[in-house]
Amino acid sequence: MIVLLAALQAPALAQPPAAPATPVDPAQSMYDEALRSIAEGRKGDASALLQRIIEEVPLHAGAWLELALLQCSLGSAKEAERLFTVIEQRFDPPPGIVQVIADARSNGCHRPTAFTQYTVTLSRGIDQNVNQGSTLDLSDHPDLSLSPEFRPQHDQYTMLSGEYLRELTQNGTLGFIQLQDRRNDTLSKFNNTALFFGVETPWSWGRWTARTTAMAGYMTLGSKFYQRQYQLQARVGPPVPLPYSLQFHVVGGISHTSYVTLQNFDATTTELRGQLSRQNGATSVVAGIGLQRDHAATDLRPGGDRRGLVANLSWRRRYEDGATTELAYSLQKWKGQSVYSAGILNETRDQATHVLRATMTWPLTRNQYLVVEGRQVINKENIPVFQYNNRQLQLSWQWQGL
Repeated sequence: MIVLLAALQAPALAQPPAAPATPVDPAQSMYDEALRSIAEGRKGDASALLQRIIEEVPLHAGAWLELALLQCSLGSAKEAERLFTVIEQRFDPPPGIVQVIADARSNGCHRPTAFTQYTVTLSRGIDQNVNQGSTLDLSDHPDLSLSPEFRPQHDQYTMLSGEYLRELTQNGTLGFIQLQDRRNDTLSKFNNTALFFGVETPWSWGRWTARTTAMAGYMTLGSKFYQRQYQLQARVGPPVPLPYSLQFHVVGGISHTSYVTLQNFDATTTELRGQLSRQNGATSVVAGIGLQRDHAATDLRPGGDRRGLVANLSWRRRYEDGATTELAYSLQKWKGQSVYSAGILNETRDQATHVLRATMTWPLTRNQYLVVEGRQVINKENIPVFQYNNRQLQLSWQWQGL
């Protein structure tokens, strides 16, 4: 609506330009923030800002128009009509604005239905190391051997996953639920099911923005309840101007993991990382790096507490025919606080996991897609028995609906 504002205030544009040292207009700053709130789905925040602008600057035509359209989109027909009448009587709007108002009246100000979105994916894949078997080389020690169950085991699998997203409030709060069920052809003891659900809410403080997520997850392994996860995360965008359309965010979070069938492995993990992103037309790039701390729930956990480093880099491009390509790399490093197992493994565990991923997506119809994904995992350890590599190739059919 910035163009509409310019049309309403055209006489002001004909005046001589202001001096370069003119201070920033507080009302314009609030108006820009209101537009950002609308774009991010924070309609309640936007409405409050626009009303405040009108109270302080009664002749701010853009704020009147945006507030009228916003009230109409929220189903407040009487309030929207009152605002439209004020605009017509007070500002003598040009033909373009008159048409916008006429279109809003003819379409009606209906109470919006909650936004919903769902995705169903059916996949078939090949996994070279289902059990994360060790790649330990014992060729120089012919007197030693590793049991076959601890060696990499290959299998194929079928996976069904789904996600449902629903708008919970008019200020952009979303609720979501995700389900994934994987069945191996032969190695059924590694079958797994994961259920996650949570709430995501956008916030703003002046020009600062944030998006917080609260989530819970439950997992099974081999048809037995295996793990619980709880997580809180915040993604904060400080008002830092950057060149080349770059955006910077700070991501912080805390999560707790508990194991149902394992003792002494429960832990709470904290994370703080910075993230840079850039959107240039059909291409987007995201890079991040941060620190982690893994606090063992008991002194009996092997290796004790851990310090970690996490880094990620991804590139995504969308083509004119609707197809997309995505390349991603991530690194997870962990360093134990103490020896892993005194008397057995008298070393402090030092782990680095590299993950490479490539994905191609082709549209089949308006809401159906074919997805091919390849993944390479390289887990390096200073304790050789824990080292493993893995390769996966997966073909998926995906249905997206609203």
